[in-house]
Amino acid sequence: MNAKATSEYGPLELSERFEKTYGATPILVRAPGRVNLIGEHTDYNDGFVFPAAIGFETIVAIGPRDGKGLIVHSENYQEGVELDLEELPATRRGHWSDYVVGIARQLQHEAGTVGGANLLLRGNVPLGAGLSSSASLEVAICMALLEVSNRSMDGDSVARLCQRAENEFVGARCGIMDQFISVHGKKDHALRLDCRSLQYELLPIPPGVRLVICNSMVRHSVAEGAYNERRAECEAGARYFAERMPGVKALRDVSFEDFEKLGDDLPEAIRNRCRHVITENSRVLQAADALKEANLTQFGKLMLNSHASLRGDFAASCEEIDLLVRLAEHCPGVYGARMTGGGFGGCTINLVDADRAEEFRGTILGEYERATGRVAEIYVTSAANGAGPILQNTRASQP
Repeated sequence: MNAKATSEYGPLELSERFEKTYGATPILVRAPGRVNLIGEHTDYNDGFVFPAAIGFETIVAIGPRDGKGLIVHSENYQEGVELDLEELPATRRGHWSDYVVGIARQLQHEAGTVGGANLLLRGNVPLGAGLSSSASLEVAICMALLEVSNRSMDGDSVARLCQRAENEFVGARCGIMDQFISVHGKKDHALRLDCRSLQYELLPIPPGVRLVICNSMVRHSVAEGAYNERRAECEAGARYFAERMPGVKALRDVSFEDFEKLGDDLPEAIRNRCRHVITENSRVLQAADALKEANLTQFGKLMLNSHASLRGDFAASCEEIDLLVRLAEHCPGVYGARMTGGGFGGCTINLVDADRAEEFRGTILGEYERATGRVAEIYVTSAANGAGPILQNTRASQP
């Protein structure tokens, strides 16, 4: 399901549109998408991840209304829905409004009554690209509804609530990473997160590099199919080791030595999935150490090793994504490249010398189109701040 294209405009214009539609000045809330530098399919295995928030975001303009209704209009889809907070749909219908319903239901369950509101939504996170457009929308909706209801919730709780809404109502069995980084991101920093304890560490990204995201334009849906299948395979692997080792609750608890010693009787596919998760957790920790030392060469090697594992052991890549990684490896100024997101299409993340970023962009665009006939989208970006309100007297969202 793709949104219709809309012209670019910022929070000020969205506020003006809200005022013209509803006759009131709105509260503005933003929440970013994310790119994961390393640590894929480890979050729902209680493991470690290393994402950064990016400068693509969802903005919600919201104001209170009488009664128990939510009037929600999406600028991207150019359509609206009316929801009764006392009779919210009990099941998803495969529509963008499922995310609004899921958050509203979860908020009412966990935080009490949600007041009626008018909402105007706009986002520029590319859809189906593995950059967490859904988490961006969920977090923005959640924080906007909290603001208009004069309620507060700490960041960890917002992230968990939004994850539950996506898991239990929308039907995508995502881990906590996407919502967590959308809440807690920091400008020019990556965030190493322990997905079990939610302890995290913000580490500065050296100013001389750019995060370059290459969108293969191959679309995927993480709400069904292969993503959920991989998650089920990981859970089967965790059960296997739990039967043989005390204290194992997830693949996070299995060392590589344990895997080598006990994993031979696993079915081949499940064994491969387990090997990826176990080695990927180790790569994330090594990558954090490398970034602390500003050792971008080592960080880049770990990214390439991660992709090889995702392609081979996890079988989550595809021909177009593999091509983008191969092309990146031969470009000057590139430290590392890998698939990012759930996989089966979407994007690669590339760590590129800032002075070579535009050259890299041009090379990849040309080579990829010649090889595939597809025109990639390439975004040269830096790490951004996490979610929060936008001050009414600003003409742009917080960086």
